[in-house]
Parts: sequence; structure tokens; C-alpha cells
Amino acid sequence: MGGPSEREYREKLNKILENTNKRAKDVREKFAQIQKIKVEALKKAEEMKRSADHDIDKTMMEITKSQDLAIESKERLRMEISSLRNDVDQTYTDIKTRISETMVPSQIAPEIYP
Repeated sequence: MGGPSEREYREKLNKILENTNKRAKDVREKFAQIQKIKVEALKKAEEMKRSADHDIDKTMMEITKSQDLAIESKERLRMEISSLRNDVDQTYTDIKTRISETMVPSQIAPEIYP
């Protein structure tokens, strides 16, 4: 008749609850870090696109103003610039989509991760 009492079982259950709460808090903190990294990644993607667009515009103006280039050369360079713009836009879109598709806790189970 020397088995564990109800109080001892309650203490065990409380200990389990405490451990669960600590781990849940740690998981929420990790997800907060993920969100912060996502925001930083989006900022870098925006910066990459803005920088590339600026450099392309600057080069385009230089080509337009150039007296040394033949009209055919200018046209070929404009076509390359157009292709480069499309590549930059596509890269930016791919990166942005990939970042936004990463799951966050509220998308997984909103009732668990408020």
C-alpha cells in the first residue's frame, strides 16, 4: 500500500506541463527568428532589384548618349538590356515567392501558435 499518492501524481503532471510550456515558448521564439530572417531576406531582395534596375537604367542612358556606337549596336544592346531586365524581374519574383511560401506557425495551426 506504499504506492504514489494523488499529490505525487499531480506534481508529476505539473512538471510535465512546465516542460511543455518551456518547449512551446522556445518553439515560438524560433518562429519569431524565422519571421525576422524572412523580413531581412525580403529587404535584401528589394535592394538587389533596386540596385540592378538603377545600374541598368544608368547603362541604358550611357548607351543612348554614346556617339561612338552604331545604331545596330545600340539596338542589340537595348535587346540585351531588355532580356537582363526580364531576368532580374524573374529572379526577384522567384526569391520573393520562395520567401513568402515558407510556412509560419499561424499557417500551420493557428490554435496552437497564437
